[in-house]
Order: sequence, then C-alpha cells, then structure tokens
Amino acid sequence: MAAPAGYVAGVGRGDTGFTTRSDIGPARDYDAPPMGEAMASAAKRPKLDDDREPETEDYNDSNFDDFEGYGERLFTKDPYDKDDEEADRVYHSVDMRMDERRKMQREVKYKADVEKLLREQPKIQQMFSDLRRPLSTVSEEEWASIPEVGDARNKAKRNPRGEKFTAVPDSIIAMNLGAGQMNNTLDSRAQNGMATPFSGFSTPLNPMGVAFGSSGTATPGWKTTLNSGTSTDLDLHKIGQARNQLMDIRLNQASDSVTGQTVVDPKGYLTDLQSMVPKYGGDINDVKKARQLLKSVRDTNPKHPPAWIASASLESAAGKLQVARNLILEGCDKNPKSEELWLEAVALHPPEEGKRIVATAVTHRRDSVRIWMKAADLETDRRAKRKVLRKALEHIPHSVKLWKAAVELEEPEDARLLLTRAVECCSTSTELWLALAKLETYENARKVLNKAREHIPTERLIWISAARLEETRGEASKIDVMINRAISSLTANNVEINRKQWLEDAIDAEKGGCILTAQAIIKNVMSNGVEEEDRKHTWLEDAEWYVSKKAPECARAVYAYALNVFPAKKSIWRAAIGFERNHGTVESYEGLLRTATERCPSAQELWLMYAKSRWLNDDVDDARRILTDAFQHNPDSEDIWLAAVKLESENDEYDRARRLLEKARSKAPSARVWMKSARLEWCLNELVRAKELLKEGLGLYPTFAKFYMMLGQIHVQEKNTSEARKVFNEGVRKCPHDVQLWLQLIRFEKDLGEVVKARSNLDLARVKNPKNELLWLEAFRVELQAGQKQIAQSVLARGLQECDKSGLLWAEAIFMEPRHARGTKSADALKKCDDNVHVLLAAAKMLWAERKLKKARVWFQRSVQLDKDLGDAWACYYKFEMLHGTEAEREAVRKACLSEEPRHGETWQAVSKDVKNWKKKTGDILDIVAAKLEVPK
Repeated sequence: MAAPAGYVAGVGRGDTGFTTRSDIGPARDYDAPPMGEAMASAAKRPKLDDDREPETEDYNDSNFDDFEGYGERLFTKDPYDKDDEEADRVYHSVDMRMDERRKMQREVKYKADVEKLLREQPKIQQMFSDLRRPLSTVSEEEWASIPEVGDARNKAKRNPRGEKFTAVPDSIIAMNLGAGQMNNTLDSRAQNGMATPFSGFSTPLNPMGVAFGSSGTATPGWKTTLNSGTSTDLDLHKIGQARNQLMDIRLNQASDSVTGQTVVDPKGYLTDLQSMVPKYGGDINDVKKARQLLKSVRDTNPKHPPAWIASASLESAAGKLQVARNLILEGCDKNPKSEELWLEAVALHPPEEGKRIVATAVTHRRDSVRIWMKAADLETDRRAKRKVLRKALEHIPHSVKLWKAAVELEEPEDARLLLTRAVECCSTSTELWLALAKLETYENARKVLNKAREHIPTERLIWISAARLEETRGEASKIDVMINRAISSLTANNVEINRKQWLEDAIDAEKGGCILTAQAIIKNVMSNGVEEEDRKHTWLEDAEWYVSKKAPECARAVYAYALNVFPAKKSIWRAAIGFERNHGTVESYEGLLRTATERCPSAQELWLMYAKSRWLNDDVDDARRILTDAFQHNPDSEDIWLAAVKLESENDEYDRARRLLEKARSKAPSARVWMKSARLEWCLNELVRAKELLKEGLGLYPTFAKFYMMLGQIHVQEKNTSEARKVFNEGVRKCPHDVQLWLQLIRFEKDLGEVVKARSNLDLARVKNPKNELLWLEAFRVELQAGQKQIAQSVLARGLQECDKSGLLWAEAIFMEPRHARGTKSADALKKCDDNVHVLLAAAKMLWAERKLKKARVWFQRSVQLDKDLGDAWACYYKFEMLHGTEAEREAVRKACLSEEPRHGETWQAVSKDVKNWKKKTGDILDIVAAKLEVPK
C-alpha cells in the first residue's frame, strides 16, 4: 500500500531522508518527443470535454482478478444484459457439473489424507486411548478412593521467593491485644526502685534505692512496665471454657421454651449446619434485580397472573417460602378468576391450608376441572374424594375427566349406574361408552355399543369392541362381517382408514385374547394403502414387525393372507415356515410344510425340510415317502438324491444308500454325487472302492479339487506319503486357485517335518492367489510352530499390510501383543474390520484371559449373534460357560447351538469332516470341539 503523506523512512531512528535517481526515474524519456515539441502539440490540440486525466491504477493484490487483471475491468463499462446473464448461468452449471464429477475422488483423497495425517501425527486422545478405555471398568468404590490431585504446579512457580507462611498462634494474638498500654503490677522481685523490662532486658531507673511517693515517687514493691506482648499470664484453658459456655447459652436460646422440650440436638448442631444445602445457589444480585423487575410488573399490571406466579416462584427458590405464600395469596385476591394462581397457591401451602385455599378457589371458579381435581387429590379419605367429585359433577356435568375419576372410586355396580349417567352427559366420549359396555351383560353391552355407534359414527374402537364382544360370546361367524361393515361405515362417514392404527388394534385384540378379531382386522386392512408392486415386500415387513411386538397370531395371520394372495411365491413360504419353526408347534410347522410342497412342488428345499422334520421325529418311513414324492416332481435333483442317501446311511441302511448313489450317478451325474459316493465308502472303511470312485471322478471332473484332497488324505491314512505328495502336487497343478488344496499340501509337508518345502509351497501359493488371508495365516503359523517368533511377527505384519481387513490375521495379532497392549490392538482391529466375527471372538477371549467374565460373556453373545454359522465361536462360548457359567447358562448356549446347526469354523470343520465322526450329531461335535479348545492366556 502507498506510504502516508510526509513519511520519511528511518526518521524515527534519527536518520536523515534522501532521494536518489532511482526514486525519481531518468531525466529524459527517450521514446517520447522532446519536451518543447510535446508542449507545442498539446497547446495546438484543442481540449475536448471527454479529455480527462487518466486515473492511476491500483495495483494492490485486493484489486486483482484472475480473469480481468488489475485496475479497470474489461467489461465494467458495458451493460449487463440477458445474454450475459444466460452465459453466466451456463458457465456456472458447467462448473457445478465438473465439480460433481470430481467430488467422489476429492472426498476419497481427502479421507485418505486425513487418515494418513492421523497415523503420522496422532491426537493426544488416541495416544492415551489404551489407558482411558479400562476406566469404564472402575467401580464406584474405586472412584471414591482416588485421592484429590490438589495443586500439581511446580512449587517454584507457586512460591517463586521460597517464602513459607505459618498461621499465627492464638497466644501471640492475645498477647498483642494490649500492646502499648501501661500496667501496674506488684513485682515480687523488686522491693526498691523501678524495673522496666523492654525487649528482653531490664533497666533499673533508681540504682540508689530512692523511693518516690504518689506525686511522682516510687513505691517499693511496685513496678511499671511497658506491655510489648511478652506477658505470659494468659490462660488458654479458661478461654476454651468460656467458649464452651457461650455455645451452651446459644443452644439454650434455640430450645423450645413453649413445650419445654429441646428441638435442637447439641451434639449434631454443627454437623447439621454444615450439611444444609442452600435452596438458591446463584448470585444474590440477580435475585434482587429480578425481584425489582417483578415488583414493577405487579405494580404496573396487578391483573397479570404470570407476574404473581413468577414472583412467588422466585421467593420460593430464594428460600423465602412465607414471602412466596403471601405474594401468591395477594395475587389470588387481585385475580380471583385465575386458575393457575389458585393451583400455585395450593402447591405452596401445606395440605391442610391447601384445603381451605381450594375451597375458596371453587367459589370463584366453579367451572374449573383442574381446581376440582386438585380438591379431590388433597382429600385422603375415599369417601371425601367421592363427595368432592360428585359435587364437581353437579357444576361441570360434561367433563369426561371428572366422570372417569369418579367412576374409578366406585364399586362395580355403582360404577355402572354412574357410567349410565355419564354417557348421557358426555355422549361423544368413546372411553365412557366402552367402559359401560364392559360392565354390562352381553345383551345390554350390545345395546350400549349400538347407541355408541349412533352417537359416534366415526369411531373405529366401538366397532372393534363390538367384534371382541361377539368373539367372547362365541359368535365367530359375525366377526369378519362386523369388521368389514366397520370399514365400510367409516369410509362412508369420510373417516380415513389409517392402516397403522388398525394393525396396532390387532395387537391389542390378540393380547386381550380375541385372536379371531385380530385376524379379521388384518384380513380387511392388509391391502389398504399398499401399492400392488409393493405388496409382497410390505407384508413381509408387517409380519416381522408383529414378531418384534411379540404378537405371533397377528404375524401368522399376515403370512396366511400373503400366501393366499401369492400361493406360488417361494420366498413367502420360506418366511412363513421359518416363523412356524421358531414360534409354532411341530404340528403347525409340518402342516405348513405339507401345504407348501403341494403348492410349490418344484421347491426342493421345502421337500427336504419336510423330510428332515419327519426323520427328526423318528418317522423314517414317512420321510422316505416324502422323498419319493419329491423324486416324482424333481427326478434330476441332486439335493434330493443326496438327502435320500443321507437318510439311509444315518439309519444304517448302507446297501440302500449305495444303490441310491449308483442310480444318482447314472440319472443325475455330478462331481458332488461322485464325491458323496467315495465319502460313503471311505467312512465304511472301504478304502479300495473309495479310491476307485475318486479316480473315476477325476477322469470325469479333473478340476474338482475335493477329489484330490480326499484321495491324498486316504493315501496319508494308508501312510503312503509318496503317492499322497504326488496327488497333492497334481491337484495344485490342475486347480491352482483352490486355497484349501494348497493348505492340504502345505500341512502335509509340515507334518512330515519338511518345513523348507512347506515355505516354498506357501510362496508359490501366494503368487497364484495374492491377498489371501488363509495363506498368510498359514505362513504365520508355520514360522511360529518352527520357533521363529520374530519371523512370524514379520510375516503377520506383511499379511496385515496386504489384507488389512482380515479378521483372522487381526485376531492372531491381538494375542501376539503383550497383555497390557491387547486392548488397544483389539480396538484398532474393530475399527479396521467393521465388527468382524473373528475379531469379536478374539476380544472375548482376551477379556476371558483378563478374568473379566461379565464383559467376556457379552462379547461371546455378540460374536455368535453376528455369525450363527461359525461353530468355533459356539464351541468357545460353550467352553467358557462350562468353566464359569451356571447349568442354566450352559444349557441355553447348547440349545441355541443345536437350533442353529453351525457348519463352519476351522476346528469345527476339522472335527465334523473327520471320517471317525461322520455319524455324530451337532451336540457331539460341540463337545469334542470345546474339549480341544484351550483356555486363553
């Protein structure tokens, strides 16, 4: 910016300003004509009106535009017309469009930059997160036992001079009370002369022993001293006694002189004073200002009830209850028609005084329901309450609130008579009509409800109550008709049929035991307000909502209605069958399955579920019949063939199973059928036949990896390591992307002690299958089992870099940390993996190892809920409950596991797929896996 006028650089420092040639420029402009010619031409040219001195351009940065430069803009003098406006609008839309195209990339980049910055420069909160997190487990007793921190500043900063201050004793203060006074005391030490002790020494003024009389003479035996605070004649014990006597006098003054009984506890007097909490903790000046303002409002407009209420509330908050009562009564005198003032006055006074106030209030406001209700509430006797309410009803007969309060105090018979009068006075109150109908007999209740419909033709609850009345009477045929008539009547009276309200009424009906009414409501309102293309999705959501509300009959009615509309929808059948399995009986479940197989004969899973249910109920013949019917509708179904084989093999009918498999290989050939055939022979210890079937399968399906795994395992069982290695190597060559086959080969070499070959195969497998968490996990375990812990940690770190969201690797990383650092590691894993089930399970094990059993149980529950098919989680949870839970908790976990039937998990699959355990049930496998798991440390 330009320098101020008269500014000379350096003048403030005493320097002298000067000007150089560079400041004023060259003496001559070589490009311009000579000065004389320029002046002559300028004099000759006539001046026009448009000729003006050019304005000096401002080259400040604030005057710079990226498009138009400094100073004058290119188009500032041109008019801004519609074309310019349209062009600006087009350019703006193009800019916004380009910005939208780059928005996602910009946000991703920004998020990555923020995460990188947080990793490089973490916040203080993150650095201490591992220390803050355990604070949630601190109990109240531990919190209370933490000492006060106090002033933690440096002592040198608090006391820079190093001074120490000590409280002055009471004796010093007492001795200085009489400083500077003259005392005449008899000195036992000096019989002659005058002794003057001052500052620790004595000066005899009469060394010759001359005695002076009263007129300036000294009397023998007396001394005159200047009291300078060195007297030692103070008795502290007597001072303490005097204080105690003074306290006794004050306590006696506080006693009750009327009754003669002391109302103050002398021992606890000071304690009570210290424990008193003031009612108002604000600034007293604020109270004074508010009091003055409210007084001004009251004086200006005494007919304004809120001013009186606010004034009384202020005084009450400040602890001046009597002043508040006086103010509110004064306000009532000046505003006798104010309902709020009377109620506030009653609230500020004790009950007995409140009765007198409310009695005065009803004389001024006989039409106030709230005042009459307050009068009834102040009464403690039931008969007095009843009397007050009946008196109120004489003055306000159309108050529903008063009628309801009066009815609640009466006996059933008197209540019925009272309600008869109530519906006459309040004919538009649905609650009173329904309450009267409940107290009447069936015939009278019908008449009451009919009258209610005449008086309130737009109320749905009357129709629903009538339907529930018919159901309690056993008139099931009338219910559906009545609900249908209700909807028609309400529609004719221009009442909107709120679908949500009617569905909630169905829940109330079911909870009241009127299931048929609930079903009729659902049947008549399900399609109301639902688009045709949204019906299936909406109805399934309604059924789930009813299940969450614990209304199973309503959910069953929804499924029944949906299946009636969509009888061939497999998804609805699956949802309904799942509901019956969880909330219904075995008969209802199998009945629904029977209907489902009739309506959807091509749905293979429904046939299998039906056959399995009959088999679990020990009806094998019926299960065979169901599978036979399934074969007729699905002759080429692989699942049905294998289900029939499993049924026969589980019931020790091995010959039938072999024949079924032979037929399946001819009619429905697939790699899975060949595998099941070899599996059956392997389980029956027919190893030669199993190898033949596997080799036949490899001829037909050379890229089916499970053939190589099974054949290699059979060779390992026969201890034929060379053939096993040959089969595994052939398998990984034909199926290079099957990770499980690579793992079989690596574990085979590791079990033989060939760690170098295992490492080589691992490297090759990772090249063929990059970013695979299972291969990195196996590499980590190979190094760890070989005793190379540092190398194992390095491998694990590399694996986490390549598979940063792998829950398996993070779970291993948690337990590789020291005990004090596992919490932080688990928190990082949860943030990175988005609640991975393996990380949750590792966190539960960590809490188990730290003996935090309650928290560990919660985390085990979260893990099994997140992935109900993970058998390892169920087994670990079951082992935890076996060691630390009760019998009921163990059985609950076992029952939940049996109902879910998990099939996955590293240890779970190793046990379930072992040929020794091929006929074991889920419960048996749970026990075996739980026994194999180790307690975390």
